[in-house]
Amino acid sequence: MNGSDVELRYLSSFVAVAEELHFGRAAKRLQMAQPPLSQQIRQLEKELGVQLFERSTRSVRLTSAGEAFLKPVRTVLEDIEIATRVAKAAGRGEYGRVSVGFAGASSHATLPRLARAVRAAHPGIELVMLGQTYAHTALTRVADGTLDLGFVRLPVSLPGVEHRVIAEEELVCALPSDHRLARHERITVGDLAEEPFVSFPARTGSSLRDVAVDACERSGFHPRIVQEAPDSYTILALVAMGVGVTLTLTSCMHIQQTGLVYRPLAGPPVVLQAALAWRTDNPSAALHSVLDVAAEALPPPGNASAADATD
Repeated sequence: MNGSDVELRYLSSFVAVAEELHFGRAAKRLQMAQPPLSQQIRQLEKELGVQLFERSTRSVRLTSAGEAFLKPVRTVLEDIEIATRVAKAAGRGEYGRVSVGFAGASSHATLPRLARAVRAAHPGIELVMLGQTYAHTALTRVADGTLDLGFVRLPVSLPGVEHRVIAEEELVCALPSDHRLARHERITVGDLAEEPFVSFPARTGSSLRDVAVDACERSGFHPRIVQEAPDSYTILALVAMGVGVTLTLTSCMHIQQTGLVYRPLAGPPVVLQAALAWRTDNPSAALHSVLDVAAEALPPPGNASAADATD
């Protein structure tokens, strides 16, 4: 045999004898009889080809080989103990990595709340944040298994994907502060028919762009998009510069800039529901722990008092 064949129980027995320097006390510590312990030590010495202990009727002491062997054996046993704890924690959903896709500005309140709650409840879980993952893209990636958890918008209709609504948002208009419509308390989408628009690119997977275009078309026109930008922060900065107007969400109204105003839309509100989405067959115990935390940290709309109390 060679060193790789050494049984772990032999190593534990060796450490016990090395620390006690007494076979009887070591056997008691290991909750075993002394003869089997002595046999294990002899077998270990045979496999290693060295003598680890000098024995007499009155004393036991380590040989130079035994002293050299003790420190690395302790390290091996400690590493195994750590690995065992980690594996058990991962099995309980207390350890692991969960990838999270989100768009950015519209997740400014919900995502930090979830991240703080997960960190407090399960410090061994790492949330891998993937920004600029827009709703359609996040949903697709959850469905194909390349993303564990996605911030998406309804409807969610892909097979194998489950969702939980976490917020409701309304469509609003963002205007340059010196725009002729800025003096109105409310405006209609139809008021924007002749205006230049700033928007997300068509191929980003942004559900907000789709909803905004649909709202314009239902009002009898297709928006004239003069500039595109990859995120709400840039889009609203361009609006503040006077490049154009945009339809955005109430969840983005925390973005305040000089030269930028928001106006609610007249008529029935255009409501979008934000949700978390995940694959029902995702085996990750860490994901399910995050979902349990999210159920408390991000309750359904109308039931947010408990989560608000923690902010």
